[in-house]
Amino acid sequence: MTWRIPLADVNLGEEEVSAVTSVLRSRWLTMGAVTQEFEEAFKDYSGAKYALAVTNATTALHMACLAAGLKSGDEVILPSLTFVATANAICYTGATPIFAEICGENNLNISVKSIESKITSKTRAIMVVHYGGYACDMPEIMRIADAHGLTVIEDAAHASGSFLDSRMLGTWGKVGCYSFFSNKNMTTGEGGMAVTNDKNIFKKLSLIRSHGMTSLTWDRHRGHAWSYDVVDLGYNYRIDEMRAAVGLVQLRKLDSFNEKRRQITNLYIDLLHEFCPEITIPFENHPGNSACHLFVILLPEGIDRSGFMEQMKSAGIQTSIHYPLIHKFTYYKNDPLVACQNLPLTEKIAEREVTLPLYPGLTEEDVIYIVQTISRALHR
Repeated sequence: MTWRIPLADVNLGEEEVSAVTSVLRSRWLTMGAVTQEFEEAFKDYSGAKYALAVTNATTALHMACLAAGLKSGDEVILPSLTFVATANAICYTGATPIFAEICGENNLNISVKSIESKITSKTRAIMVVHYGGYACDMPEIMRIADAHGLTVIEDAAHASGSFLDSRMLGTWGKVGCYSFFSNKNMTTGEGGMAVTNDKNIFKKLSLIRSHGMTSLTWDRHRGHAWSYDVVDLGYNYRIDEMRAAVGLVQLRKLDSFNEKRRQITNLYIDLLHEFCPEITIPFENHPGNSACHLFVILLPEGIDRSGFMEQMKSAGIQTSIHYPLIHKFTYYKNDPLVACQNLPLTEKIAEREVTLPLYPGLTEEDVIYIVQTISRALHR
């Protein structure tokens, strides 16, 4: 189907094409100098001490869990209102995801109160998700983690360029994990980044990323080593030079992309208040400076969401649901340790959530058309 207004769009130009072409002409395609430049640039942008580019954010999350020492029998607290990769990364280690409630209609992030209620003698970590690029209560979450000796891993897939108290989201916990998937605020097609301020964690992540090897192909190419040892069970989670080249260009554009997203978000809010006051808009006046990855609304109770989304589709507007709840998926319901978990608030709110189009190329006329269509759909 050809959408009049798609949910997301990729913003690429000749600079990205030129960057990739330059890599191809260099004849060094695997992880090397361009990747290192991308890592340095992202490290400086984020304010973290260390950054590692990886093949996607899921691998970054898995690496973070392994570096934290998670294993079978351990528990990790996280929200269910997130993409399934957040929980999958925990399960890869044999640990058990323990789902906590969200805060409420105005804040779809994990609830600090619910986190505290879920802590047991088996809890080893808290995995927070900055939903849509909006900050979780990191000062309070870090206080809880410190009090209980827990590791905090940040799923910052939505939060490249989101800040709280002048600190980029993803740099508060032990490891922060970013996504550069094609619908994200900056993209490499597939790709991700793991950041940390802990030197020992960085060393672990470096080994995990590339087969547990003590030297890389790029090191040997430059004559810095002629062989290697394997000192850990690692994985092939490397990124390539083509994607790193695109990432470098996209990173330079990120602030302008995010500023445009904020402007569009504010326009949505103003128009919805005027024409659709019955709509609930999460994260209004939320603390911090969001990258505004998603714009979500909550439909009034009693509205048929499927019918509403069909009417939006008929008008050529693509909408989505972020997200189907993880603990409701068949795979997770078949796990007795998950099946017994109850999240009434999250379930009630998630049934009303709809994601509207948001990307830098969206025009004022587009937003007006979307809000007018919402108003008509609600009043039919």
